[in-house]
Amino acid sequence: MISEEDFIYQSYTKQLQTYQKQCSDLLSQVETSLEQMRQLSGDYTTVSTKTNSLHDACEALLADQTKLSQQAELIENKLSYFLQLDKITKRLDSPTFSVTSEAFIPLLARLDECIQYMVTNPTYKDAAAYLARLRHCQWRALGMIRSYVTASLEQAAAAAAGHGAAAAAAPPTAEPGMALVYGKFRTNAARVKTLMEELEDRVDAQPEYQQLLADCHACYFRHRHQLVSPAVQAGIRQLAERHKRDHCALFRSGCAFLVHLCEDEYQLFFQFFTKPSPQINESLEGLCANLYDLLRPLIIHINHLETLAELCSILSVEMLEEHVSNNPVQLEAFGTTVRQLLQDVQERLVYRSHIYIRSDILNFRPSPGDLAYPEKLAMMQSIAESLQRQDSRGSVSSQLSHTSAGSEANGLPRSRTGNSPADLHGMWYPTVRRTLVCLSKLFRCTERSVFQGLSQEALAMCVQSLQNAAHSIAERKSLRDAQLFEIKHLLILREQIAPFHVDFSVREISLDLSKIKTAAMGLVQKRSQLFALNSSNALLEFLLEGTPAVQEHTRDSKREVDLQLKRVCEAFIRSTQSLLQQPVDSLILRAVLESAPDQPLPPAETVAAAVTESQRLIKTHLPEIHSSLQLYLANPETEFILFKPVKVGLLQRFQRLQDILLERYSDDDRMIVMCPSQEQLSVLLASCLKQPAPAAAATPVPAPGAASTAAPELPAVAHTAAS
Repeated sequence: MISEEDFIYQSYTKQLQTYQKQCSDLLSQVETSLEQMRQLSGDYTTVSTKTNSLHDACEALLADQTKLSQQAELIENKLSYFLQLDKITKRLDSPTFSVTSEAFIPLLARLDECIQYMVTNPTYKDAAAYLARLRHCQWRALGMIRSYVTASLEQAAAAAAGHGAAAAAAPPTAEPGMALVYGKFRTNAARVKTLMEELEDRVDAQPEYQQLLADCHACYFRHRHQLVSPAVQAGIRQLAERHKRDHCALFRSGCAFLVHLCEDEYQLFFQFFTKPSPQINESLEGLCANLYDLLRPLIIHINHLETLAELCSILSVEMLEEHVSNNPVQLEAFGTTVRQLLQDVQERLVYRSHIYIRSDILNFRPSPGDLAYPEKLAMMQSIAESLQRQDSRGSVSSQLSHTSAGSEANGLPRSRTGNSPADLHGMWYPTVRRTLVCLSKLFRCTERSVFQGLSQEALAMCVQSLQNAAHSIAERKSLRDAQLFEIKHLLILREQIAPFHVDFSVREISLDLSKIKTAAMGLVQKRSQLFALNSSNALLEFLLEGTPAVQEHTRDSKREVDLQLKRVCEAFIRSTQSLLQQPVDSLILRAVLESAPDQPLPPAETVAAAVTESQRLIKTHLPEIHSSLQLYLANPETEFILFKPVKVGLLQRFQRLQDILLERYSDDDRMIVMCPSQEQLSVLLASCLKQPAPAAAATPVPAPGAASTAAPELPAVAHTAAS
């Protein structure tokens, strides 16, 4: 019998078995679930693999689609350049299509793009054939432009031709006729300019456009030349006929006519084109050559220096400086012609100046009136004194001012060597006046180097003519008048050339052939050694020693004027001293020669007679000398500078005589001689002069061109002549 305790165990065992069975069932279910899960996982893996494969396949298809689309678009883009040919050809074949159509400029641009594409991609299929056909289309389009421009210019030229004939018959200054001609010609300028802008923008891209633009330029200038050239020639002929006797007016009016012509032609050109062309200057130079061809024969027949100088002023100042410099672009061709004319006028001026210097200065044949010195100066001084006595100082001043102003107009300022009426250039020697007039004109009209050479020649010839005139005056009148005449005019010449502010020195190069003669004589003497094979070969010595030497000389005309002035001043001082102190000089020379103890001295009576004679000569001639200085120089300071060496020489000579008397004569002899002291001689000299000498010891040099009446500085002759 099962006990209660066993029952509990059995119940517990059954319960455990029940739990075991449940666990087994649960485990079986779990195994089943796991198996199902493994099957589900395999199915998921299979599905996922297939899905990824499908996605990749879709992406590949999408990429292929995109690539094909791009290729299709690229092919379509490239093919468009080929397809444009038919469209362009069809447009060009259209009878209603013309240059004035709005679609013409875009068609021209599309043509350029297609041609450039074909040139860039020559390897494409049929690219060469399409390029040839596109160029043919371009040639047709450019031909349409050429035909339109040519027709427009011909129409404009025809419209302006009738008015051009009327304008040619009218005076050159008739502005309405010429304005109408220009207005008719520019009728179609706006449309032509639009086409020319397109051509000018494409000139650097393709040579066809450059050739077409050149053809348009040539056509334009051809029609302009046919239209304007007859009018210009007729206008210039009218000006030549109108100003037949006035070269300056002809030059001025002819150049003014060309200035307006060049400016109008330039403005008209830029109404058809936007960029300049070298052909415009060539065309304008051809028109300006008409004036040059007319004026050139006139220039080579002009002989007057005044006319040539005025022409130089017109061309250089009025035309080049006032017109060409202010408008250099439009007046470039006119400036070229004016410079050619200016060079011709300057060349003619230099040539005529050479002839003028030789004929009218060096070979000048003075009339008796030209050499009437000092009569001319004395006459002018007497006229001035008589006018002053009539108390008409104001009228004299106005008369002198008028004469000076007239001289200024001739290019010669009034000399400042004095304030006398005799100092006006009407009283100057003709060669001096001509030289200064010639130099003043050459200075304004020629280059500095040319002026220096001509001034050297002119001054040298002028000084030579003054020397010749001085010799004639010395033969006719006196040596003193000749010397003062030369001093006066050399001072004027020296003063008047100072304002030029140029170097009057000229460098000359010459060959010294003196060695050739010596070498030739040596060659003749050594004929036996002509073929000696040593250093004594005569032929070799001749070649080495007989080479001409190049020598360089510098000639300074201003310095030559100073040297000549110094020589004349010294000669005047010596001759004046000799005249006044000749008896004293003879005594001094005799005393020096008889200075030996055994030689007898001149008696006191003889010395006294010589001193008395010297004082008589001083009283007699010194007032005359002083009057001559006043008459010729008309400047107290200049007179004092020139007279001072004479006074110093007299004082020195009498001082030397005093020393000889003190050394070798007794007191009684000195009482007999009565030689004046330095103070007494100074009082005697001062009493013989009409005016007291200035207290100044020296005279400053006036600045060139300064408004001063100070005397010009004389060469340093005082010490040389006095000693």
